[in-house]
Amino acid sequence: MLSGGSEHPRDLKVPGRELKGIHYAMEFLPQQNKRCHGDVLDPALDILATNKRVIIIGGGDTGADCLGTCHRQKPLSVHQFEIMPKPPDERSPNTPWPLWPMQLRTEAAHEEGGIRDWSIATTSFAGDEGGNVKQLHAVRVGAPPKFEPLAGTEFTIDADLILIAMGFLGPVRNGMIEQLGVQLDNRGNVATDENYMTSVPGVFAAGDMRRGQSLVVWAISEGRKAAAGVDSYLKQLNVQPRVEPTKIYPGASRIA
Repeated sequence: MLSGGSEHPRDLKVPGRELKGIHYAMEFLPQQNKRCHGDVLDPALDILATNKRVIIIGGGDTGADCLGTCHRQKPLSVHQFEIMPKPPDERSPNTPWPLWPMQLRTEAAHEEGGIRDWSIATTSFAGDEGGNVKQLHAVRVGAPPKFEPLAGTEFTIDADLILIAMGFLGPVRNGMIEQLGVQLDNRGNVATDENYMTSVPGVFAAGDMRRGQSLVVWAISEGRKAAAGVDSYLKQLNVQPRVEPTKIYPGASRIA
């Protein structure tokens, strides 16, 4: 069963991306989980927002997770930039029920602080003589899908830590997926049939690895459906569950 998630991040390929202090969200967030569990991290690899000017690029759930984690670490400031335009405060008439509503969502992390801004595209990063990021250069853009830069809206903002939370492009291909040779769908996720079996007989997939980045409730639901698919597949093969014989040890009695 393949259920490894959808962790291949969307990158931001602009000048200065190689500077130190620019990290994917999933390089930053797991470290805080480890700290909360008492793990000791390598100081050379530590990513902390403490006393830093932080910019989060991406306005989705992962960006909100980064924002909340930054608040715990006491940064000097936090900005969260999103390339999409600001959603309406109330449900858009273009997305009536039962469609997923297009409207502004405010998470607890946003209520704690930080500055959110929309219709912003990062154009480059600038650093110091040590190769550390120090500034983000950006421009305001028009509506999707073109996101055309708006003349005269260029700006620069100081930054010590950049967190890229621009979404995910499917599961990581290196390793297991390449070795198994399972087919991918047109979105880069593991393709399955209606029973959650992949192109390789006997190999099943469920959750984000199959449907793309989503909520944990979907992963739970898909796990149950995939388990039913596995059960059906084994029954067709007439595979019987393996039951170990009961062992009676000296001095023990069999329970009826």
